[in-house]
Amino acid sequence: MNHWIRTALRTLSSDQLRTSDTHLYRLDIPGIKGVDIYLKDESTHPTGSLKHRLARSLFLHAICSGKIREGTPVVEASSGSTAVSEAYFARLLQLPFTAVMPRHTTRSKIAQVERLGGHCHFVSHAGEVYAEAERLARESGGHYMDQFTYAERATDWRGNNNIAESIFRQMAEEPHPVPRAIVMSAGTGGTSATLGRYIRYLGLDSRLVVVDPEHSVFYDSYRTGNPGLTSQAGGRIEGIGRPRVEASFLPEVIDEMIKVPDAASIATIHWLEQILGRKAGGSTGTNLWGALQLARRMQEAGEQGSIVTLMCDGGERYLDTYYHPDWVAEHIGDIAPYRQQLAELG
Repeated sequence: MNHWIRTALRTLSSDQLRTSDTHLYRLDIPGIKGVDIYLKDESTHPTGSLKHRLARSLFLHAICSGKIREGTPVVEASSGSTAVSEAYFARLLQLPFTAVMPRHTTRSKIAQVERLGGHCHFVSHAGEVYAEAERLARESGGHYMDQFTYAERATDWRGNNNIAESIFRQMAEEPHPVPRAIVMSAGTGGTSATLGRYIRYLGLDSRLVVVDPEHSVFYDSYRTGNPGLTSQAGGRIEGIGRPRVEASFLPEVIDEMIKVPDAASIATIHWLEQILGRKAGGSTGTNLWGALQLARRMQEAGEQGSIVTLMCDGGERYLDTYYHPDWVAEHIGDIAPYRQQLAELG
């Protein structure tokens, strides 16, 4: 093994030791009795999102597979958060980095990639990112990271401080230590694959429930069993949902899927800010809305237990979109009916 590879692997390992875990909040929701809802805050990673774990795993996988060497240009297709995280690791390893992303990506994410030394290359539609990223990597003699294919295989789902192991370790002393359900949205599908595999690997009595926003094909693919579905509509909840079924999306490890209206997702992050004092991204709203639906279902059935979901990133990246009333009114629509439902929970 040459010196650069040894140094690169040591650099990635040291980042993991510094940033190995994130907080797990127990939400105080007066309207939900007998069901404890927990929110794992992945926004506290150095790059501000759940994608920090994924980016580290993707670099480890690519380096150990001989795809990335000293000076290799790295290219990724991303709607934003993965690009930020990969730009961070590319800078640590002194590698050139280009993110291919839709033009409508939040400006703050674009600024973060550039601040970390990365370059942003724009396409008009989310469905165009794949071919364009592959072309740029080929023409530059670089490596297309391809998170949508490699997310599920790059992560060590048996342990090694992955998201699943972290959740169950932190839940160990809670009143209901084994969650009745873990709720997660899908972007690449890599995180849900890790969660589902880990639950099965340890024989845990937890269900994996995957939530999906509007204009994404994951839910319909899961329901119909058709992996070839595509959509021309652009998603409005950044980081989750896709116009095609990605290779990392594994329906076989999912126990249930819930379709979440985009207006419900945005209403939920505004409600969450009132009870937690923290702003979160839109995908967190999708996750938490799904968790609340499950909690209500359990409550109506007289069941008790716990539900865990994730805060995927912070809301500071979305001040000019999800937290801007004019943008929400124009792009999402009326969120008032969902805010009213949430207000009834306290």
